[in-house]
Amino acid sequence: MQVRLNVNGTVHLVDVASDDTLLTVLRDTLDLTGTKYGCGEGQCGACTVLVDGRPTRSCLTKVASVAGRPLITVEGLERSGQLHPVQKAFAEADAMQCGYCTPGMIMESVALLRRQADPAAPEIVHALEGHICRCGTYDRIVRAVRRAAEATKGGTG
Repeated sequence: MQVRLNVNGTVHLVDVASDDTLLTVLRDTLDLTGTKYGCGEGQCGACTVLVDGRPTRSCLTKVASVAGRPLITVEGLERSGQLHPVQKAFAEADAMQCGYCTPGMIMESVALLRRQADPAAPEIVHALEGHICRCGTYDRIVRAVRRAAEATKGGTG
């Protein structure tokens, strides 16, 4: 079947199988490899993208279920050559080691800051509960989200 995907502001018509996941189509068809395959069970958060502005595990999401809805991947956060404030804060706070969890953590953090402009550390930890960082950089990740909140001063980024 053919589905229309609105990814990072660009509409794509893609041929997919009925059981294709959003993650597979993003990576293998659209060559948007920033979204990572982690566990394949929605438990680690590496595959998180925004669908209608909400964090969504793309490894569990059938691509047909998001046809026509606005999707944002980590690649879609950059604007005119400038990193999104959350991306920039992650880099500045050394909030990544291997970087595998980073795209999902960033996407969840963007959604959090859109919902709540100035979250305290416990609120950040709660929002990121479903994300696994195998390198253990959790403290730096929380610092990065706080830094992004301060940088945006309540903006939606």
